Amino acid sequence: MLEQLVTSFIASAAFGILFHAPRRSLALCGFVGMLGWSVYFCTVDRWDTLLATFAATFMIGVFSQAFARLYKMPVIIFSVAGMIPLVPGGIAYDAMRSFVEHHYAGAIELAAQALMISGSIAVGLVASEVFNQMLQRVKRI
Repeated sequence: MLEQLVTSFIASAAFGILFHAPRRSLALCGFVGMLGWSVYFCTVDRWDTLLATFAATFMIGVFSQAFARLYKMPVIIFSVAGMIPLVPGGIAYDAMRSFVEHHYAGAIELAAQALMISGSIAVGLVASEVFNQMLQRVKRI
């Protein structure tokens, strides 16, 4: 588990560097990615992959918004870098390789899986934004 956490931290922080995030946000980008991956890693065995991805992305979105407010930076800095460990790049690569090797049934299955995981990431980010808006309205009342 520790190896998973360290690796996800490094991947998220390194993507923050590639994304030209401010230096003072790199550790936070790594933390958000590590948090998201730990939620995914702890829930994927009990839940479906899509639901675990949704939960992890929702958590990434909530913490990204909190850090954006706290440190007065755009939310996208934390959310994009934080979701890097969840992106189904390996599955998409395997799908393309299967297409090239003319294994169309397996390729379509892998492509559909990558698309559903990507959709789960998008829905998780939208749900976290809705959750944040609801919290803001409750605070105003």
